[in-house]
Amino acid sequence: MGELKSITVFCGSSEGNDINIISQAEQLGVALAKENITLVYGAAKIGIMGKVAKASLEQHGKVIGVIPEFLKLKEVVHLGLYELITTKNMHERKLKMHEISDGFITLPGGFGTFEELFEIITWAQLGLHQKPIGLLNCNGFYNDLISMLETMVAKGFLKMENLDLLIIEENVDTLLEKMKSFKPKIVPKWLSIEKS
Repeated sequence: MGELKSITVFCGSSEGNDINIISQAEQLGVALAKENITLVYGAAKIGIMGKVAKASLEQHGKVIGVIPEFLKLKEVVHLGLYELITTKNMHERKLKMHEISDGFITLPGGFGTFEELFEIITWAQLGLHQKPIGLLNCNGFYNDLISMLETMVAKGFLKMENLDLLIIEENVDTLLEKMKSFKPKIVPKWLSIEKS
């Protein structure tokens, strides 16, 4: 795996009600800044998104926001970023984040956060990228999801090597270290099937 110069962070536009999650989001923002890793995120000044960005900016980190035009409201968008990229829609936003990032980390969030995580890991499963994907399991937030993924493997709907594409950790520094040493396995789901 090449150097991690930039990481996209997927996370909630709500803060939730668990101070441990907020604390870990801030820890991640600080860690990225200290390691000179550019934070790429959804450009909001609110929610967990805002907490990660603020923590990184306070440590003089480089933060790039990517936001679709329809969400670019003054109540939402963070105007103090290194760069703000506006896209036409949500799909273009994810494509841009993928294009400018060397890896991805998912923090707690809602439907949008899950959708971003599953799309980026599906792209990896299909061999469309070989970038590390981290899941920061803040205070057990993702325990039930991890259990569901294991059920998918047990029931034969997900291969273990594809589940292994997801780097699951509870500690920010450990997650970043594992992402840096990530070595992609070249096992595209459909592309290696022999033609009959």
